Amino acid sequence: MENYTPVKQTTFYAIGLSYKKADAEIRGKFSLDEKAKKSVLEQAKANGIESLLVTSTCNRTEVYGFAEHPFQLIQLLCQNSMGTVEEFQKYAYIYKHKEALNHMFRVGTGLDSQILGDFEIIAQIKHAYNESRQLNLVNAYLDRLVNAVIQASKKVKNETEISSGATSVSFAAVQYIFKNVADISNKNILLFGTGKIGRNTCENLVKHSKHDQITLINRTKDKAEKLAKKLDLIVKDYSDLQIELQKADVAVVATGALNPTVDLDILNLKKPLLILDLSIPKNVNENVKENPLVTLIHMDQLAQITDETIEKRKLHIPAAEAIINEVLGEFQTWSKGRKYAPTIHALKAKLNAIKESEINHLKKKNADFNDEYTEIITAKLIQKITSHFANHLKDDNTVVEESVEWINKVFQIETSNS
Repeated sequence: MENYTPVKQTTFYAIGLSYKKADAEIRGKFSLDEKAKKSVLEQAKANGIESLLVTSTCNRTEVYGFAEHPFQLIQLLCQNSMGTVEEFQKYAYIYKHKEALNHMFRVGTGLDSQILGDFEIIAQIKHAYNESRQLNLVNAYLDRLVNAVIQASKKVKNETEISSGATSVSFAAVQYIFKNVADISNKNILLFGTGKIGRNTCENLVKHSKHDQITLINRTKDKAEKLAKKLDLIVKDYSDLQIELQKADVAVVATGALNPTVDLDILNLKKPLLILDLSIPKNVNENVKENPLVTLIHMDQLAQITDETIEKRKLHIPAAEAIINEVLGEFQTWSKGRKYAPTIHALKAKLNAIKESEINHLKKKNADFNDEYTEIITAKLIQKITSHFANHLKDDNTVVEESVEWINKVFQIETSNS
């Protein structure tokens, strides 16, 4: 009897850290820019990982993929960020199998967002999916999974009111400004950084204040000019940042720098300044608080603002969870069938080969052998046998991987589940 060599087993994991346990400083250490994300993917491919997805936003950094052990994914994350393995162990999470699937669905549908119902993360997942596909790092399982998460996200957004009302980090920033700055209509507002959060904040500000109060500064000036043209705002050079900070009553910092771009040294203030840091990593040095004229608010503090909108959204969580369970259930049914279908096909082929061999042997010994009748009977027997195995594999209590391995070993068949 030939030796049986088990196929290398990999598991689907979701590893990462989010606002729930890691503060902005820790999240900043594990934040990945576009170059770092690509490096993670390339290293994963070089190390034999077949399928991987990497997301990094202001609220979370996560890696979804297949590995023999989660440390393979943790190592990739730590090698390409400023975070250490020790910090990961303290602040991060590791999900596997069903827990990983459930987590990904909750993230993609806005249930795990820092502000409930914020759907911006689904765009990040789509972007990560496209980046992985370009490097051939999306297998059939991950392809189907991402599309299922997108489907669930659309259904939750369209069929529930969990995203009703204007609530996001950028809107919370605007709410904070209007609630805490007196006579805002006569105040000067500076927006430093025109990334997605910066643009959203700026658009919300424009809706509620006069255009000539808002000044834009971006390290790449043409990006600021495009936004300014759209919203009819003032643009200043990056070299004017220190002067504009002195003029401002409110400064919104939303740059994508890896190190602080605003610190105590450039704040030569003569009047109070409210600074909202909407960046991850933090782009405003904590030392600015040494200036008594400065009030510094970070995005984590803004996200804690709860109002009637959030309370109303919470009422729709059960409906959103029901949609997740439906779409996730469909995915798991597909996934389970995908695992055992090749084995059932291979088993049927093996039994048919045994049948042909035995029938040919009997034909040689018996001149009156009824070929047609034998074919009908044996076909029915093979169908009944394979149906019994299929029903066993379909059972919710069956550990499919173990049963498939056992069937492959007993019948000496090889299957491919790729």
